[in-house]
Amino acid sequence: MLARLSIRDIVLIERLDIEFSRGLAVLTGETGAGKSILLDAFALALGGRGDAGLVRHGAEQGQVTATFDVPKGHPAAGILSENGLDDTGEMILRRVQLADGRTRAFINDQSISVQTLKAVGAALVEIHGQHDERALVDTSTHRQLLDAFAGLEKDVTALEALWDVRRAAYGALDEHRAGMERAAREADYLRHSSDELRKLKPRDGEETELAGRRTTMMQGEKIAGDLREAQEAVSGNHSPVAALAAAVRRLERRAGNMPALVEPAVKAIDVAINALEEADQHLTAALIAADFDPAELERIEERLFALRAASRKYSTPVDGLAALAAKYASDVALIDAGAERLKKLEAAAAEADKRFGAAASKLSAARTKASEKLNKAVNAELAPLKLERAKFMAQVETDANSPGPQGIDRVEFWVQTNPGTKPGPMMKVASGGELSRFLLALKVVLSDRGSAPTLVFDEIDTGVGGAVADAIGARLARLAGKVQVMAVTHAPQVAARANHHLLISKDALDKGKRVATRVNALAADHRREEIARMLAGAEITAEARAAADRLLRAATA
Repeated sequence: MLARLSIRDIVLIERLDIEFSRGLAVLTGETGAGKSILLDAFALALGGRGDAGLVRHGAEQGQVTATFDVPKGHPAAGILSENGLDDTGEMILRRVQLADGRTRAFINDQSISVQTLKAVGAALVEIHGQHDERALVDTSTHRQLLDAFAGLEKDVTALEALWDVRRAAYGALDEHRAGMERAAREADYLRHSSDELRKLKPRDGEETELAGRRTTMMQGEKIAGDLREAQEAVSGNHSPVAALAAAVRRLERRAGNMPALVEPAVKAIDVAINALEEADQHLTAALIAADFDPAELERIEERLFALRAASRKYSTPVDGLAALAAKYASDVALIDAGAERLKKLEAAAAEADKRFGAAASKLSAARTKASEKLNKAVNAELAPLKLERAKFMAQVETDANSPGPQGIDRVEFWVQTNPGTKPGPMMKVASGGELSRFLLALKVVLSDRGSAPTLVFDEIDTGVGGAVADAIGARLARLAGKVQVMAVTHAPQVAARANHHLLISKDALDKGKRVATRVNALAADHRREEIARMLAGAEITAEARAAADRLLRAATA
């Protein structure tokens, strides 16, 4: 429920703090005192449209803060959770209206979008008046209200789950059928292409790998030629090693005769032979490292040619050939095994449809039965509201050929204002005053079901008086036994029924240079005086005070 409302610098309101509690609170005051301003400010805090004109003259910005005590599990808490906001049990909705037209929105001092503020506000408060249409225009709201009245919310949730299963089953079926039709149109091409790509066996990244290997081998080929020439010179047929070795042997045989002359030369030639052998070893190692195999290079180039030819043929990058092969193989398999899978998917969709249809029919029957009870309950409230010749009808139109997540029903509230006239949608048939009383009757019947925890009624008693105004007051009081109710009223009969009476007035400030709106909670004596003013007008008479006393006593009887 609404616990506090704080307003700063909104139109005629400089600073205003109002405490609220459970029950029925009425707001009264003379015309022009600022009741509409108060409601406009409250609506702003709930996510209503901003307007630079709301900022008090001379101020840079206005601000409205509404504090709510919210029970655990309330839908508003779910909205906070969906938007990553903390739920502390107390919700503080704050809206800042800047003089340049911009607005800022906060919940629990966390900046949020106006759309989020509006969603939370709608879950916490309903504002109704003669020209308020939000609760009546949208026919999906009518279905929700009927479901709430009958306690069918869990059944609707279960049906929505069955709808999701049904939708998924038909989605899989439609996708499979489309795939079969596509595959069938291209069967010959698919089989040939799938077989060709299956034989090619392309791999992801293969082109890059082969191209890199080819580059390495081609570079190795150039180096290998030079290495072989060098090795041929060092250890081939024309190598000097054999001749040098023979020369060394001849010299060694002569070394005994003249060692001093021969040995230095022999040693030098040995060093040269060892150096040539070491060079041969290095050249052999280099050739092995170059790893050039002409046959392998040829195989690599043939593979690259085949891959790139397939890429051009199928207008697909080489790296996409593996995925294309898998797709073609899947399509061929779909042709070969599609009929069997089609039967299974058709059976699954039929079963899902059957389960949804049975649950939807059961829910439809429950709604039809509940609509009769709702009609009876609402119509019982109409006579005291001077709508004794009117009739309320919750129309449930069932069409099994137009299913939806919430079933096969379209619910719309109709009325007949007089016998013999044609019934029709409530918004089109009922006048402004009748509409507000139909709404009140609905709210009284629904009370704690399908209703926000705080209801605001803006002058729904306009144009009525006497017994009808008293009946409206009685029903507002009954409604306040289940939810918090606030009513802006000019009817003393309604004011007398209140648990809390707030008087809205306009005071002159700065020697009459400007005015400001004030709100005061009235004690018993002052309350009687205000009700007497509502009865008598500007001059309050003893008879008016006596009549006010009677209204107050009757309200508490």
